[in-house]
Amino acid sequence: LWRPGREGPHIFQDESGNWRGDLPKREDYDIGPPSIGWVTWHVMFWWSMVLNHSFGDQTLQLKDITSPDGVDALRSRILELGNEWVEAVQTLDGKEMMATTKTRWPFQNKPFSAVVGWVNMELMKNTAELGYIRFLHSQRRSHF
Repeated sequence: LWRPGREGPHIFQDESGNWRGDLPKREDYDIGPPSIGWVTWHVMFWWSMVLNHSFGDQTLQLKDITSPDGVDALRSRILELGNEWVEAVQTLDGKEMMATTKTRWPFQNKPFSAVVGWVNMELMKNTAELGYIRFLHSQRRSHF
């Protein structure tokens, strides 16, 4: 959990009881590793943003992204985002994949296929991070 004054990739519960994350202002090693909560929030952040900005009304912002409370709700939300992404991308033909019209977040003026590649890379990276964090957590528990 995030604690006031602690910088880094962690989640916190706001005054309304919603779980939120934030993007670290820097990525130095001394801010520490991300928490499982933050990595899962981060998946929901970037996937929600790219869906909204590529296929929606382009109004979603970082402050709008919260993480569900509980593992089952979290798993459901990530699966829902994945299904929305697959359904949206499957509607595009080759010409649309090479066009820049849907490329609005996280970058612009590139073929939409670059966004698709970025989503795949980000998902693989976050999945690997989750696996490694779980590994470290289980090792820590077994040694104490």
